[in-house]
Amino acid sequence: MHPKKIIAFGASISKNSINKVLAHYTASLFTNDDVQLIDLLDYYPLPIYSIDHELENGIPENARRFHDDLALADMIIISLAEHNGSYTSGFKNLFDWSSRVHSKLFEGKDLLLLSTSPGPRGGLSALEAATKRFPFHGGEIVGRFTLPEFGKNFDPERGITNEPLRVDFQALIDPLI
Repeated sequence: MHPKKIIAFGASISKNSINKVLAHYTASLFTNDDVQLIDLLDYYPLPIYSIDHELENGIPENARRFHDDLALADMIIISLAEHNGSYTSGFKNLFDWSSRVHSKLFEGKDLLLLSTSPGPRGGLSALEAATKRFPFHGGEIVGRFTLPEFGKNFDPERGITNEPLRVDFQALIDPLI
């Protein structure tokens, strides 16, 4: 079996995103695959999506580039940051623009969805929103995991430190590797 092309990112434009850390950590476990880590900041600046802007100016090059980068993947690992019970505005804006290039943005892609936050729910609302939405854009969700209380349950060198959470995470990841 040939190596999978995997793209991984934290769905946030924060420079210090803990979701970026979780996505990159997860991607590092796929040692036999071709993994590309991307940073959503590399696709900005990007105007706020509006149909008026699109009709007057077309789709911005950064949105096209994000779409084209995702098109190369067999699997996409996304760790969703949460703001006010949904995805971050930075990710939502890039997602909205890129879906205008092709509405089936995740067509034919396996999606591994993650989330984390400093709080006890670990970004669960954003994860649930993505779980409901992303299949409409062609993605097949092959797994989902939320890590609550990131600072308490994750160490940059050791990974997930909470034993029951680590076991659940490993049970999810092992069949995908």
